[in-house]
Amino acid sequence: MLKLLGRSNAYNVRKVLWLLGELGLPFEQEDWGRGHRPTANPAFLALNPLGTVPVLVDGEVVMRESHVILRYLATREGAVHLLPEAPSARALVEQWMDWVAYDMTLAMKGAYLGGELGLAPWNDPWSVARGRAEYAQGMKRIAAALEADGPYLAGRTFTLADIPAGFLVHRWFAMRGIEWAAMPALDAYYTRLSERPAYRAHVRNGLA
Repeated sequence: MLKLLGRSNAYNVRKVLWLLGELGLPFEQEDWGRGHRPTANPAFLALNPLGTVPVLVDGEVVMRESHVILRYLATREGAVHLLPEAPSARALVEQWMDWVAYDMTLAMKGAYLGGELGLAPWNDPWSVARGRAEYAQGMKRIAAALEADGPYLAGRTFTLADIPAGFLVHRWFAMRGIEWAAMPALDAYYTRLSERPAYRAHVRNGLA
């Protein structure tokens, strides 16, 4: 059986939990990280020397990095509706996943970790202001893409592109320190995602 290591309220772990729910896969979970067993524990570091969550264990296969795990699970299950086989269609999905990982991570740290949770070193005024501005710009880009090619980010159907982005959208609406611009396409997208049971269970579940 699949084993997922990482606390269930962690951002990157919740993305994997969402996909596991979408795929209906049985799994075991162990809570590691802040407030639980420390990831500096030698047993954890033997699986992931970086000490980060999540870690997925599938028999003898062990991997880290949430987006890698998302791709692995979709491929393992032959879920071509989530991660297409055709190179052009797959690239459309993966470009959104990589955009979240590379372009939006620092924005979220400033806006959420600094601005909402007050965690150092992201809670200085410059990081918070910059993070909020970049987060708002990112939401405008998602809204524009949805208006042009929606109702999902990669077109007519839900794909892996919507998992990292869907979490960003949830956190956008959960943050108190940001003034929301009117973006009807983003509102509709959030409502659409919220109709999915796995999204409600692991993302829009009362946690930011």
